[in-house]
Formats: sequence, structure tokens, C-alpha cells
Amino acid sequence: MAGIRIVTDSACDLLDETLEEWRIAMVPLRIRFGDEELVDRHELSTKDFWYRCSTSDVLPSTAAPSPGQFQQAFEEIADEGAAGIVCINLSSKMSATIESARQGAAALAGRVPIRVVDSMTVTLGIGLVATEAARLAASGATLDEVEECAVAASRSLKLYGAIDTLENLRKGGRIGGARAALGSMLAIKPVIEVRDGVVEEESKQRTRARSLRYLADKVRLAGPLRRLAVFSADAPDRDEFVGMLDKVEVSDGDILFGDVGPVVGSHAGRGAIGVAWLPQ
Repeated sequence: MAGIRIVTDSACDLLDETLEEWRIAMVPLRIRFGDEELVDRHELSTKDFWYRCSTSDVLPSTAAPSPGQFQQAFEEIADEGAAGIVCINLSSKMSATIESARQGAAALAGRVPIRVVDSMTVTLGIGLVATEAARLAASGATLDEVEECAVAASRSLKLYGAIDTLENLRKGGRIGGARAALGSMLAIKPVIEVRDGVVEEESKQRTRARSLRYLADKVRLAGPLRRLAVFSADAPDRDEFVGMLDKVEVSDGDILFGDVGPVVGSHAGRGAIGVAWLPQ
């Protein structure tokens, strides 16, 4: 089918049905548990990832896809008759994934035009940008227009998350064991923001309830919004959090939901809940 197609990577945390709905192709990263390497969402489901994390003292690591994986995805879309491709990737300040995408695109030079966009964000932040671009592409927009849409969405997007456990930060060496133990004892729940492509600590909240209320207030004060996404890392209280957003005005569609998978979950830890939005 002619037209512009969207490609992203598995850090987007979009649900399979959302990928199918918008005809978005996804190139998976790889997850390593010690010497074992698994392909995200193909050889390791999100559910299995969280189970492994709960039974292992080793923090998993992630590896970018190879240029060949992107090249194969681009070739398959070109074979389907696409007029162009916009590839939207995980922040270049957090991963080498976008470099693989650029190399994969260069391998198809002259066959199909490909634009690679740095989302400067993670998880459903990428998902929001990708679905924005896919929606415009479905309307018959040109390659330039779809690329401009993705870049504009990346620049205006806001993303915050409430971290429920300090254990992954301890395992990853981001904070020492004593600090993690003290933070857990004091029920410290950090709230993070992705700013200029990197993760920054936005605030510290005492108790889970306060951190979620803080997030909900962030969303409410930012409104009215054009689009809103909620993502969670195997968090049992996600629906409770969503209930806090019932008065938030979102003009363009329902809330976009996603499950935090291995790429982001390796660092955020189980129980994290986050929001991303595009302003009106």
C-alpha cells in the first residue's frame, strides 16, 4: 500500500493492538540477563520480564538493535509499496538505537526515502509521537509533513514518572545500598522527568499516594491537553491512578495506554507509573 509508514523501536511500549491499528512497525531491542540475551517482546514478554526481575539479583541490561534489523524492517515496508518511511526512536542520549536506525536507512538509499527522528524521550512518550505521525500519515500527508509532525511532537511532549522502588537504581549502581535502604525506610518515592532527552529527578515525595497525586496534579495543571498517555510497570494501582485523571480535558481521543517493558523497566523498576502528554 502506498503512503508514508512509521517505524519505531520496542522502547515505545505501545500495545500490540495499537501498533496494528496504526500500522506501525517495531524493531526490538535485546535484553541481557547475565550471559543470556533475549529479543524484546519476541523471546521475552513483558510479563516474563517482570517475573525474572522479581527472582534475580542481577539487573538486566539492554542492547540496541543491529543496523541490519532496521534495514530488514525498512525493506519489508518498501516491498509493500510505501512511498516513504519515518522512523522514530528512543532518545539518542540514552541509547545507540537511533544510530542503528540511521545506518539501516543509509543501506536503502535510493530505494525508498527514510527520515529518522530522535524522539528525545522514552516509553509512551515515543508512543505518542509515533501515533501522532501515523495518524497524519494515514490522512495522506507527505513525507515532509509527517517528519515535521514527529519533530514538533517530540519538542512539545512532556513526560513524568513516579518510581515505586529504589531497588533497580541500587542494582544498577545509580545509588548506593545505604542510600537505597534509607530511601526505602523513609518511603521516598522519586518523581522523574525526561527533559532534553535525559532522565532528571523532578521531586521527592513521601509515600506512594503522594507521588501519584503529585503526578495527577501535574497533568491537571497542564490541561487542557490534546493527547494523554498513561504507562505502568506491572503496577497494581494503575486504574486507581487513572481515576485521578477523570476531570482532565483531553481534546483528541482517549487516553493511550501502554505497559512498561524491559527497555525502560530495567531502570524504572516494578510499580512505576508515568504520564506523557502533548499540550493543546
